[in-house]
Amino acid sequence: MRILVINWRDIRNPEAGGAEVHLHEIFRRVAAQGHEVTLLAHAFGDAPARETIDGIDVHRRGPRNTFNFTVPRALTGPLDPARFDVVVDDLNKIPFYTPLYVRRPLLVVIHHFFGRSIFREVPFPVALYVFLNEALVPLVYRRCRFVTVSRSTQAELVARGIPEERIGLAMNAVDHERFSPAPPGEKDPDLLVCVGRVKRYKNIDLLVRAMRRVRERRPRARLVIVGEGDHRPALVRLSRAMGLDGTVEFTGFVPLEEKVRLLRRASLALTASPKEGWGVTVIEANACGTPVVATDVPGLRDAVVDGTTGRLVPYGSLEKMEEAILALLDDDAERARLAGEAVRWAARMSWDESARAMMAAIERVVGETAARAGGR
Repeated sequence: MRILVINWRDIRNPEAGGAEVHLHEIFRRVAAQGHEVTLLAHAFGDAPARETIDGIDVHRRGPRNTFNFTVPRALTGPLDPARFDVVVDDLNKIPFYTPLYVRRPLLVVIHHFFGRSIFREVPFPVALYVFLNEALVPLVYRRCRFVTVSRSTQAELVARGIPEERIGLAMNAVDHERFSPAPPGEKDPDLLVCVGRVKRYKNIDLLVRAMRRVRERRPRARLVIVGEGDHRPALVRLSRAMGLDGTVEFTGFVPLEEKVRLLRRASLALTASPKEGWGVTVIEANACGTPVVATDVPGLRDAVVDGTTGRLVPYGSLEKMEEAILALLDDDAERARLAGEAVRWAARMSWDESARAMMAAIERVVGETAARAGGR
């Protein structure tokens, strides 16, 4: 098949997150099966306008903040939907409203809605813009088939009026060739990591604040925040104001090998997000033998098995986050038990299986469209 995928970012974008990992891991496998996969994403920095990454033909068009307006204009020439058998709209943040102008079989991939959490990330007028655009999704996309990454998001789609029978699952997973446990003895008992995009709504400031109490009990403890995003300068200022220089470190964007190295060496991975589609970095940490302390919210409660692969704490509770971190840092046996369970849990997550689920959904959409056309 010839498949056109539309997403805000590609995997080489410095702000690429779990949605981009999901897209790339699945569609690089689809391309390896012999299908023609083309991706339209926004331009950034000095990245080339077109390049091939793992068999995916990546086209970069338009600036980040107005990419949703770029998309309809970009669908000409080599990106003309008429050239493709199916169009995959990876709906992440502001929708592209593809049902209004794409006349090819259309599949929608969605990780989660921001909902009211967007008001934590951006100024009110921008947040309201995103919030209202999300509210239109059930209306504009009502005739589409959806694929999502977790039961939490599936339930949210149903609550918003999308029939459950029109929602498939292509779960987030992990590349087991890249993410694997460290040899015995390489764990750093005082190393904590937080991996992901550094955005305000991710609530990383709570983790920074937690480190003051953690350091009081374990003076050598340190938190390494891995990733890039526009909230990083504010977090750097916060850590300095709290006297946490040397306790909280910021790496920015790092190569995959370095991310894996840190996840393997860490004793715990942390996330305080108010909402996720699933939590790719959670499973990556688990595959490296690292338990996770996370907030008990949609998506993360799918990815973390509380008491088995890590701990879930109430969203926004600094005290409970501190207590969970310290309890596990002080209990080597419990941390080792969780680490073993985490590896076994992650082993169940397969990108190959997710790619098969995605192709099944694509084939169903194409087949349904052809059947409707033949019935006219």
